[in-house]
Amino acid sequence: MNMDIKTYMQTVGRTAREASRAVAAAETRAKNAALLAMAAAIRRDAAKLLAANAEDVAAAKAAGLDAALLDRLALTEKTVAGMAEGLEQIAALPDPVGGISDMNYRPSGIQVGRMRVPLGVVGIIYEARPNVTADAAGLCLKSGNAAILRGGSEAIRSNQAIAACVKEGLKAANLPEACVQVIETTDRAAVGELITLREYVDVIVPRGGKGLIERLMNDARIPVIKHLHGVCHVYVDDRADLDKALRIADNAKTSRYGTCNTMETLLVHRAVAEKFLPQIAAIYAAKGVEMRGCAESRRIVPAMKEAVEADWHEEYLAPIISIRVVDGMDAAIAHIAQYGSQHTDAIVTEDYSRARRFLREVDSASVMVNASTRFADGFEYGLGAEIGISTDKIHARGPVGLEGLTSEKWVVLGDGHVRG
Repeated sequence: MNMDIKTYMQTVGRTAREASRAVAAAETRAKNAALLAMAAAIRRDAAKLLAANAEDVAAAKAAGLDAALLDRLALTEKTVAGMAEGLEQIAALPDPVGGISDMNYRPSGIQVGRMRVPLGVVGIIYEARPNVTADAAGLCLKSGNAAILRGGSEAIRSNQAIAACVKEGLKAANLPEACVQVIETTDRAAVGELITLREYVDVIVPRGGKGLIERLMNDARIPVIKHLHGVCHVYVDDRADLDKALRIADNAKTSRYGTCNTMETLLVHRAVAEKFLPQIAAIYAAKGVEMRGCAESRRIVPAMKEAVEADWHEEYLAPIISIRVVDGMDAAIAHIAQYGSQHTDAIVTEDYSRARRFLREVDSASVMVNASTRFADGFEYGLGAEIGISTDKIHARGPVGLEGLTSEKWVVLGDGHVRG
């Protein structure tokens, strides 16, 4: 780089703002053409992407990065194909931009409604996961936004390889390459500059660990769409089908350990604990999951370690789980309210009324009945992909896809109307 970080980021911001006007006005067919060209380039260059990623993973291992981060960093043939598929799904989704809803006549004779519009320039700051580069580029493009993507230094080779495919897609559709810019420096000062570019950036979306998100919450001068951590729960009710409960509790914890929608605490109704806990404990033990339980859980499964107060707050992102026996629905909901992070929580029950009550009273971004918390994901929700998950209550909540990257403005249609 031949300029200082501040000047570089100012240039990135200015060109993103200019490009945002072009992409906001772009026709759906042009955006879709770009997305499909990006997907084709990723499929064609899969070997190049995997080679670049292998270099990143080797460097990360040499630097002593932890297992959870390595898991998020690594690409496979399946995840590369998933990036391309995600872009293709986004292309197939309806374009939200320009849609008008709730158009009504007022007594004055005017028509009033709301039009969905892009946010403008979206800055995405993320760690490890190279697939975010493709997901974020696709979602921002389809929703009519310009994107500034700042990946972690540990994934710089992977991100730049994916960025080349993104640029190729934009060029093929005659859209400005500045619609999606991937920051080329690993200097952490770039993050500090990005989160204060109020003149050019409209919203920041962080995807990473608690430390990153806390820093952005404290230092950003731009609105942030975020979740701080994912302390997700599964509650096994006394009216649960225990075969379903076993499958769900197993999958929610062990399908992947390093994701924000992984279950960290298992709550079990006292009436089924004696039967259920030994069965699920055997599954966890066979998979090397460390169990930390309350006194009642440890009485039933003595191999469990003792859970301390801090465990109920913990997002392990590792093969560790905390387990608590509760007296019933009230206790389960109270535990989630006290210790949860308002991310994703699930109940396993065959009782319709209890399921409805759990859906109504658990105040989380995603609440589930008889399903694994691992479904809390934009791809699984039919969003094509997600730019992140929000536990905020204003603007966007849960997996943030196309609609979450747009806002609304009021539109008024008249025919020479004047106010009396």
